[in-house]
Amino acid sequence: MKHVSDDERRARLAVRHALAPAFRVDSPEAVTRAMTSLHATEPPTVYLSCWARTGLLEPADVDRALYDDRTLVKQLAMRRTLFVFPRDLLPAVWPSASARVAANERARMAKDVVKAGLAADGNDWLDRARSEVLAALADAPDGRAALEIRQTIPMIDVRVAASPGESWSASRVLTHLGATGDIVRGVNTARWHTSRPRWTLMRRWLGEAPALATAADGYHEIVRRWLHTFGPGTEADLVWWLGSTKTVVRAALAELDAVPVSLDQGDTGWLLPDDLDEVADPGPWAALLPVLDPTVMGWRGRDFYLGPHRERLFDSRGNAGTTAWVDGRVVGCWVQDDTGAVQVRLLEQVTDQARRALDGEASRLTEWLRGVRVPTVYSSPAMRSESPATSAA
Repeated sequence: MKHVSDDERRARLAVRHALAPAFRVDSPEAVTRAMTSLHATEPPTVYLSCWARTGLLEPADVDRALYDDRTLVKQLAMRRTLFVFPRDLLPAVWPSASARVAANERARMAKDVVKAGLAADGNDWLDRARSEVLAALADAPDGRAALEIRQTIPMIDVRVAASPGESWSASRVLTHLGATGDIVRGVNTARWHTSRPRWTLMRRWLGEAPALATAADGYHEIVRRWLHTFGPGTEADLVWWLGSTKTVVRAALAELDAVPVSLDQGDTGWLLPDDLDEVADPGPWAALLPVLDPTVMGWRGRDFYLGPHRERLFDSRGNAGTTAWVDGRVVGCWVQDDTGAVQVRLLEQVTDQARRALDGEASRLTEWLRGVRVPTVYSSPAMRSESPATSAA
């Protein structure tokens, strides 16, 4: 069995994720293809993930791809997470990862509706609510904001109790319609680092819908792209990332003729059959990645790039904060001071060369942000710490 060391995995990460300077790409579309998809739970992540992997890119370039050319599309998918996908991947995502999320959402919502006494049949209530939203959007060529939709449709302008201490309202119906690919977060009416979308019919946003894959074929294509981006990865990595089952993952790996390889920790990873050649060392590099960047969130088994820093870099629910990288390993995080300047906080000592590279990225990001302070609700313990940064070795 071929062996892939942690050093080679880190080299693959640098090259495939367009993080080493020589392998950066030139557009938001190229970044998203390189990463399979971009996390979009927080609006700034998409822009900052693109910035980190390009030389020259402005927020307007990402806006162009999302809202003008529509070559990139926001879609709820794996693990009930909002992603940005290349447009050509949507026909594979809708019947597979998104459909799984939509089915789970329907079951929970229908149960909550009955429990709240809104209807005797929760599925019927949801179907009627969905139909009313679609009708309201059919009469709105430019889309409607969530508040406008809620005020237009009284039956969803309610508060529904869910699990203890939690409830949901109109936005949950919109979320379900987004998961099924019927509606999409259209034009953003706020600045790039804040989300105030106008919900729009997907068919109006993209035109005639392409033919959909079957669920199995959809997973096949998503797994193929994931293996190119993140391989070698384990079965457990794929099950977690897809938010799916071992059965689905094993079927996709078999259909792809994926090749097992041994990893340093003794696990078995998988590669595409035409992707077995060793990736050359890309040379020294440093990067600053945003909250929930797809690189740090790409695997379940993260020791080969996180080392001992997992608890300092993730919140209690498993969400990654900002990260500072040197040669394929996370060595710290970054924050902004009161003026908006980016500061690197190290969790371990690094060489003088690495520190200069990180400081260069911090200066580059500070200049790019132009004083904008990036909001987040996913601050890690390292980001919240007031302790001084570790100096260079």
